Amino acid sequence: MELRLDGKVAIVTGASRGIGEAIARQLLDSGVAGLVITGRRAETLEPLADELGDNVVAVVGNASDPDHVEAAVGTAVERFGSCDLLVNNAGTNPAAGSLLDVDLAAVDKTWEVNLRGPLLWVRAAWHASMQEHGGAIVSIGSVGGMSPSPLLGAYNVSKASVHHLTRQLALEMAPRVRVNAVAAAIVKTRLSEALWTYDEDAVAAAHPLGRLGAPEDVARAVVFLLSDAASWITGVTLPVDGGVSMATSALTVPG
Repeated sequence: MELRLDGKVAIVTGASRGIGEAIARQLLDSGVAGLVITGRRAETLEPLADELGDNVVAVVGNASDPDHVEAAVGTAVERFGSCDLLVNNAGTNPAAGSLLDVDLAAVDKTWEVNLRGPLLWVRAAWHASMQEHGGAIVSIGSVGGMSPSPLLGAYNVSKASVHHLTRQLALEMAPRVRVNAVAAAIVKTRLSEALWTYDEDAVAAAHPLGRLGAPEDVARAVVFLLSDAASWITGVTLPVDGGVSMATSALTVPG
């Protein structure tokens, strides 16, 4: 089955590398007519936009900054005429440690970027375009949001909240807009290096499918959920995890 998004206009947050970059490339391969990519570092984001083509615009900023959010959504509407698709990919995890002792400023930052940020993007897209024209939204969650684990409590709580935010927004935005999420296990990205580089073979073996995820695994699932092939799916968090969420020794770690 070929998944097509021809003529659609998309925004991908946190798109300068890793999962976000893979999603951006997959969206272009699927035919989007316009794409806004966002990230914090101009030195990585802008060269990527140049490489990807004339229908890609980079908007640099912090994903939890309301002014940046409004600017990026405004750019999509002004440059390409709409905002049909939104991928909330930007995330952070500076708060490793027990919730009983971890620095609360780091917890606040984690929840601001990972939970409040996606809500800001959804609200901006809704009021600028989706309320009138409809659309589809996918947020990147985590298997860490499905069950607790040591050291990653702040991150896991934020992703569990994203999963519930997905259900709440799906209810509120229906029938004009579909809202879904994916829950990734360990994907080979810079964000997750500390979780697999110490013994990649052993970590891969903990996944029933016997390997770590690649950014493209998540990207393909995102495009499916954005496409008309998923036109009767909303409010769902889809595990993209090599089967780890069903295993007795499930890894609850960020993608």
